Amino acid sequence: MEFEAWGRGAEWVLQRGPDMLGAADVTAESFRPAHASVLALSVRHPNWRVPRTGHVMEALLGAVIEQKVTGQEAWLGWRRLLTRFGPTAPGPGAERGMRCPPSAQTLTSIPSWDWLRCHIDGARSRTIVRAARVAASLERTLELAAPEVEARLTSLPGIGAWTAAEIRQRAHGDCDAVSFGDYHVAHHVGWALVGKEMSDSELEELLAPERPHRYRVQHLVTSHLPGRPRRSPRMSPRRHLPR
Repeated sequence: MEFEAWGRGAEWVLQRGPDMLGAADVTAESFRPAHASVLALSVRHPNWRVPRTGHVMEALLGAVIEQKVTGQEAWLGWRRLLTRFGPTAPGPGAERGMRCPPSAQTLTSIPSWDWLRCHIDGARSRTIVRAARVAASLERTLELAAPEVEARLTSLPGIGAWTAAEIRQRAHGDCDAVSFGDYHVAHHVGWALVGKEMSDSELEELLAPERPHRYRVQHLVTSHLPGRPRRSPRMSPRRHLPR
């Protein structure tokens, strides 16, 4: 496997590139699913590993933008934020119009009206700014155990269990961080594995035998097994934010 990097931080990326592709997920070898359908998935996809980006603030930024909105709104907010405030990617990325996430310093300087122009409302933008002010301490959670990571993340106003789990999945490579509180996950996993919609508490009980691989199960099921059939139109995006 070969890696190539450009610009500031290139050496850091080259050192951690394998982790970003799942090399740090050493617990994958111990995965022995309790549910027959998940076991079959693990046999069909034996090489999938939980990646670890090592960038807590960037993972938090994406997760907060996704809070309580449709996927369409989240992608619009992310795209506008990067277009307006993200630096141009170094190397060949510049030729493709790629952008990097804004730095913590940049995030703290964005005025409220520009957040709204990015279709990111005040509740989410305030959470991002508060987190950006303590970004250095957030990055230090990479060396902590999962319970301590969750405790520190959820101590920030606006960061709940769902957001903390999404951050742990992406930045920390936590193969046990389940997205409890997600609009779709409990229903999808419940329908796929037992044929009915589930609450978060029922999902927690169902996945208990899969510790410490519950996120691994979540990913395999939601990526490869169908969830409940749709019986209504998709949720419409909100129209009250500036264009």
